[in-house]
Amino acid sequence: MSGRFAIGAILALACGVTPVNCGGGGGSRSAPPTAPSPPPQGPAAATIRITPAGVEPREVAIAVGQHVMFVNESNVRRDVSSNPHPLHTDCPAINQVGVLTPGQSRATGAFTQARRCGFHDHDDPDNAAVQGAIVVQ
Repeated sequence: MSGRFAIGAILALACGVTPVNCGGGGGSRSAPPTAPSPPPQGPAAATIRITPAGVEPREVAIAVGQHVMFVNESNVRRDVSSNPHPLHTDCPAINQVGVLTPGQSRATGAFTQARRCGFHDHDDPDNAAVQGAIVVQ
């Protein structure tokens, strides 16, 4: 019985020290891992500003292979994510933006196929002011 207790204690300690190896890890995103989009090449085809009032413009159109720059001009942290919430699986290139603190900017990955890509703030998914779309033509 004491041998089983010792093995259980060792496993519990191992999981407490390295939770990733024991199924832990956490994090706010629940999207399955996907291959990253190609890195952006050249200047962004469009820029979406996140202001205190919301995203401007709400929709942009770009060509396949291009990317979009997100600029956080608000005074709060924003987590730019692809629809649908909470999976973020429609357009993985958007997920490369991730968390933007006030004043930060970051580009999406390159969009590899023509489609309409919705986005939202993962931390505020029901706020229509911080929702929009990228139309890839």
